[in-house]
Amino acid sequence: MESPSVESFDPELQKHKPLEAGPRGPGAITYATTSRNDNVPSRHAEPGTRLPIEFRTLSIHVDTRASGDAGKDGEKRKLAVKELVGLDWHKISTEEALTRLAVSPKTGLDKAQAQRRLQQNGKNVISPPKSNILRKLLEWVLGGFGSLLFAAAIVCFIAWKPLGEPNPAPANLALAVVLLLVLMIQAVFNAWQDFSTSRVMASIKGMLPSDVLVLRDCGQTNVAAKDLVPGDLVTISMGEKVPADLRLIEVSADLQFDRSILTGESEPVSGRVAMTEDNFLETKNIALQGTHCVSGSGLGLVIQTGDKTVFGVIAKLSAMEQTRLTTLQRELLRFVAIIAGLATAVAIIIVILWAAWLRRSFPNYINVPTLLIDVVSVMVAFIPEGLPVAVTLSLAKVANKLSNKLILCKSLSIVETLGSVNVLCSDKTGTLTQNIMHVENLAVFDTVYESKSFHTALSGAAPDAESSLRQIAAIGAICNAATFDTGHPSSDSIDNNGKTIVGNATDVAILRFADSIASAEITRNRWVNVFRSNFNSKTKIMLQLSELSSATSLDGPPVAPLARWDDYTRGCFLLSVKGAPEVILPRCSHVLDPSGGAPIALSPAVRNRICDVQERWSRRGQRVLLLARRVVRDNWMEKSTDRQSEEFAEVVEEYNRDLIVVGLVGLMDPLKPDIAHTVSVCRSAGIRFFIITGDHPTTALSIAGQAGIITNINHVHRISDLDPSDEKTVKAYDSDSEVHELKSIIITGPELMTLNGRQVEQLCQYEEIVFARTTPEQKLRIVHDFKNRGNVVAVTGDGVNDAPSLKAADCGIAMGQGSDVAKEAADLVLLGEFSSIIVAIEYGRLVFDNLKKTVLYLLPAGSFSELIPIVLNILIGVPQILSSIQMIIICVATDVLPALSLCLEEPEEGLLLRKPRNVKTDRLADWRLLLQAYGFLGILESLCASAMAFWYLQRNGVPFSEIFLGFGTYPEELTNDLLYRAQSVYFFTLVLMQWGNLLATRGRRLSILKHTPGKNWYIFPSAILALVIGIFFCYVPWFQKIFQTRPVPVEHFFIPMTFGLSLLILDELRKLIVRKFPKGILARLAW
Repeated sequence: MESPSVESFDPELQKHKPLEAGPRGPGAITYATTSRNDNVPSRHAEPGTRLPIEFRTLSIHVDTRASGDAGKDGEKRKLAVKELVGLDWHKISTEEALTRLAVSPKTGLDKAQAQRRLQQNGKNVISPPKSNILRKLLEWVLGGFGSLLFAAAIVCFIAWKPLGEPNPAPANLALAVVLLLVLMIQAVFNAWQDFSTSRVMASIKGMLPSDVLVLRDCGQTNVAAKDLVPGDLVTISMGEKVPADLRLIEVSADLQFDRSILTGESEPVSGRVAMTEDNFLETKNIALQGTHCVSGSGLGLVIQTGDKTVFGVIAKLSAMEQTRLTTLQRELLRFVAIIAGLATAVAIIIVILWAAWLRRSFPNYINVPTLLIDVVSVMVAFIPEGLPVAVTLSLAKVANKLSNKLILCKSLSIVETLGSVNVLCSDKTGTLTQNIMHVENLAVFDTVYESKSFHTALSGAAPDAESSLRQIAAIGAICNAATFDTGHPSSDSIDNNGKTIVGNATDVAILRFADSIASAEITRNRWVNVFRSNFNSKTKIMLQLSELSSATSLDGPPVAPLARWDDYTRGCFLLSVKGAPEVILPRCSHVLDPSGGAPIALSPAVRNRICDVQERWSRRGQRVLLLARRVVRDNWMEKSTDRQSEEFAEVVEEYNRDLIVVGLVGLMDPLKPDIAHTVSVCRSAGIRFFIITGDHPTTALSIAGQAGIITNINHVHRISDLDPSDEKTVKAYDSDSEVHELKSIIITGPELMTLNGRQVEQLCQYEEIVFARTTPEQKLRIVHDFKNRGNVVAVTGDGVNDAPSLKAADCGIAMGQGSDVAKEAADLVLLGEFSSIIVAIEYGRLVFDNLKKTVLYLLPAGSFSELIPIVLNILIGVPQILSSIQMIIICVATDVLPALSLCLEEPEEGLLLRKPRNVKTDRLADWRLLLQAYGFLGILESLCASAMAFWYLQRNGVPFSEIFLGFGTYPEELTNDLLYRAQSVYFFTLVLMQWGNLLATRGRRLSILKHTPGKNWYIFPSAILALVIGIFFCYVPWFQKIFQTRPVPVEHFFIPMTFGLSLLILDELRKLIVRKFPKGILARLAW
């Protein structure tokens, strides 16, 4: 019988790891068959139409739907809701569910069954949503400057006809057509950028791992998530995304799912075997596709895949969520607003001048069609039509380079945000370290052993002493979530015996060590797992309750880790605990005697001796874990039939005291080779680099010292150095200062929660900070504390506990080997080395710098110098010395290729030596850049171009004095052909002076002798092609007739070249003064 119809999230983005405890055999999670309803009250709320913002609950009821669901969409929604509510997978027993899908819990599906079901049900992927083509077309055509260009084209058509009747000017029609062509070109590039972004996202989906551990053909095997079929038995572990809708049939006591992607609620939901709600969407024995496993582990039966999962139904019926603007997008929008505002203001002024002055004083000078063309000319003059093309190609180039560096961006423009980061908070394990741990030392009481010589110590010990020493290996094997996987060897996790171990790095290291002392598989076979609570960043412990298997005899020597003095009998349980010493030690009452015999009472002196060992190892950078155990006798627990219930878990927790310390384990996780260099470069770039970890403070401080995050670990402030009084004045952190009063500090999560506002303010001004023993909530608070003080915060991490802070940060960065939850929450994924973050930061700064250069290059000729002829035409009555069509040719033809070459500029020297951009003050087009573009470059180019054009007229019998204040009354010598030639002189002067602008704008601070043109050879062919394009439009007869262009004398090619060289020399002098006097007036005005 096939499952009812429902839908799904794309599981191909995710990598699914093996279950933290094997689902079969010794140590497996208990198989549950009971069906108890806990009568948990259901939460009802009206579902919204958006995901995930408005869709706040999974409870769906047809009778509570908003009445606005009218028409076909409403009927479809009601039908889908009815199907969801009618599902009964949660109500039937596990045996019935397995029977319904014809699968054995011991063997799983066979290959032939899986293939048939895959053909019948299709791939486990969501069909892409239908895109609104009309809306996209409007965005492509009218986005940015498009609406202004479209309006200008309409005005030109009106000026041609009917206002141009009875003699419509062909030039007005030509201008209208050219504007529409420009509009289409911009639309094509906007569409290409949209397509490029989609293609990058598709490549991210394709490159991220997507395997799921499935039981098939009697063995566990990795299967691509997209190939899952109903009836598959899937293991789910902490940190993974649920690949399909699952009916849970085995769970650990601490199994929890984050359903916030569906509900918007951050509180995790427990996983249970028994039904807890009548509603399919609220019951805890269903794991919904797209949700995350945030703790524990379990085994689930796939009941729905692909477009039939709940997530798929909701995604299909929900409107697409509105995307937020990135920093770069906001900057571009602001620039468009500035240019549009200026253009509109000038146009209004021209209309006012015409209506109030020119129309009355010179009625024959400018008629209505001419006025409209003047207004269009203003729009054309102000708008840098080549900018959208430059932005598109620049982002595409950056995306390509980053993908080659194995850096995947969910949004192309997020890289620019990373370039603005001034605080980087990094996790330790797996991010700074290699996450390849090994056991370095062991201690029973305060007797310390090296792991390599521990086997020798065992062989030479007396029988009672050997029994005590072997307990540490036995507990390490039993209280361990790692598993052996002989079917799929991995070079990263193969031990000396050729066994592949899968699990988190800590458990793998301990299990590898335990197996080297005594077969971990034999040890585990002797015990049956009854209850397990896996390690997480909140509790910082792993707890396991076991009982002796029926096949294990109590006759003879005690079964490890038991001792003769335990008095263990049938019906007793073994409670084993592993985790942070400061968490477990207060729960302990005794410690094993390394010489054998009964355990030693844990007096304060004994406790201090144990803590001394921990502190000594931590100073060496070792991660220290404490192993403890006790024997539990409880009749109720023995007779309990539901050992996965919350009530049973509470009883087990009550026995988590009066433990016996078995020993300490010291693990080493070496730093990645590139970390010290990466930290050094980031700090040189003005970025404060912090560690936020759950490790012991001494361990975290040692690692921070090795990585260069803390300069001197012997001079570090503590919480006592933070003054709680209101009188304390705090100086804000200044990255330019070489000496910082508040240098280094280490603080723990519990200490952080005790700080008042004044102390937090002081803490945020330190240059070097290590946060230790933090929980995810505390890590999230740290991110918000720094963001609230105006910092741009990046967070790196790879674990489930990192996900909240990754999502809250301005830029979340996940490791490619990290958990699915972390990669889902992050903005960037580093598939390669951690040092590639330097490349991302550099390109983030580079893309912003290059766009500033592009804008600065486009504005002088493509905006200011085009506006001057219109202003002179209106104010002093001279002929318009540059035609509107020539303005467009400059903007979308001659200026575009050089502008694009600036997008390909390599980083200037010192790009990673200056402090990050202040997003509030350092804008894409600030007043300094506009001053450089209009007040310096624009004025020089306008003066030179105007002088050349009027000089050409004077040489041909039309002196400037005869056209000055002419207002349409010009000498007969000024023919249309002569005016067209003068306009072409102005045009070529701008094109050639832009060569000097191009060379000057390449460097913001450096001289052309240091930042040589040879670093970007693209500028030479682009400059030559710009001139060739100009010649093409002015020398081809067809264009001469249509665009009213003309050839120019040869001297008007060479003289403007000298002007361009002079412009370059003047700008080089400006840069020299700025470098010599960094606090002078010119330096303050420098862009």
